[in-house]
Amino acid sequence: MDTNNNYIEINKKTWNEKVALHVDSEFYNMKDFLAGETSLNEIELNLLGDVRGKKILHLQCHFGQDTLSLARMGADVTGVDLSDKAVEKGSELAQQLGLDVRFICSDVYQLPEVLEEQFDIVYTSYGVIGWLPDMNKWAEVVSKFVKPGGKFVFVEFHPFIWMYDYGFTKIEYSYFNIEPIVETETGTYADKTADAEFGSVSWNHSIADVVQGLVNNQLQIKAFEEHNYSPYPCFNQVVEIAPKKYQIKPFGDKAPLVYAIVAGK
Repeated sequence: MDTNNNYIEINKKTWNEKVALHVDSEFYNMKDFLAGETSLNEIELNLLGDVRGKKILHLQCHFGQDTLSLARMGADVTGVDLSDKAVEKGSELAQQLGLDVRFICSDVYQLPEVLEEQFDIVYTSYGVIGWLPDMNKWAEVVSKFVKPGGKFVFVEFHPFIWMYDYGFTKIEYSYFNIEPIVETETGTYADKTADAEFGSVSWNHSIADVVQGLVNNQLQIKAFEEHNYSPYPCFNQVVEIAPKKYQIKPFGDKAPLVYAIVAGK
C-alpha cells in the first residue's frame, strides 16, 4: 500500500462506505436530529458562542449534522468533506430540513483551489486531524479562511488516547507523528457490530504540532481546554458518567480524552 501517495483515495473510499452505516446508526440518532435536536455538544457550543448571522466554514463535516445544527442556530454555513457520498447526504438533509447550507467535496489541503472566501468562524471537531499528515499545512489552510477579527474553533480527541491499543491495556503507538498508521478495522465507531471492513491511513499529532502549526500561520491562541470525558461513546471500555459524558474505564477521571483550542487573528 503506497500510503504516501494514496492515503486520500484510501480514506475517501472508507468514508464513502461509512456514510450509509452512520446515517442508519443509533450513534447519529437521525430521528431526533430530524425532529430538531442539535448534534453539537456543550464543549463546542461554549466556544462557538452566539453564531447568529455569522459566516462559518465547517471543515471535515462528514454528512453534515453539525453543519446543519449551526444553520439552525442562525449561521450562514459552508460544510466541507472529502467524501462525495457524505456531501451528497448533507445536501439532501439540508433540502429536507429547508436549510440554506452549501456543501463542498474537497480534501482540506486542496480547498484553497476551490474556495476563496473568508469566514467569521472556521470550525472542525472530533476525529479530524488524524486523517491529515501535516499540521503546518493544515493550519495554513485554516488561517487562509479565517478573516481578520475572526476565530478558529477546534475540538479534538486527545492524542493521549491514540497511543493505546483498542482495549486500552497497553501503549501501542507513539505520541509523536513518526509515520502513518495503516490499519484495517471491522465495524465502525458508530456501529461496532457492522459486518464491514475498512482500510485507513492516519497519523497521531501531538498537541505541540497542532499549536505550533497555528502559531506559525498567524493564529493566536485565545483559549485552550482539556476534558476528562468524551461526549461520544466511540471507544472501547466506556462508561457513561453523565448524559453525553463518557470516560474510559481503565482511566476513570484521571486522563484527558478531549482538548479544545480557540485561535484568532
